[in-house]
Amino acid sequence: MPKSLRSPRQRRLLKRLIAARKNNGFTQSQIAEMLRRPQSFVAKYEGGERRLDVIEFLDVTEALKIDPCELLAQMRRSRDL
Repeated sequence: MPKSLRSPRQRRLLKRLIAARKNNGFTQSQIAEMLRRPQSFVAKYEGGERRLDVIEFLDVTEALKIDPCELLAQMRRSRDL
């Protein structure tokens, strides 16, 4: 299995996370503050420089006020076969 850091699916996930942040009117700094992380943490995962582990993903979706299960279901429905 190839690494996913720069895969098309990873890019689609990041687009959805970024869109959720913007749609909710949050800045990267505000999300970072909610996560008790530096703003660079948000910038790095949004920019594709780092992946989120499962726990980080859950924390991010909670901060973004989105359902992680629904986000994953959307990813699965839009996946390239």
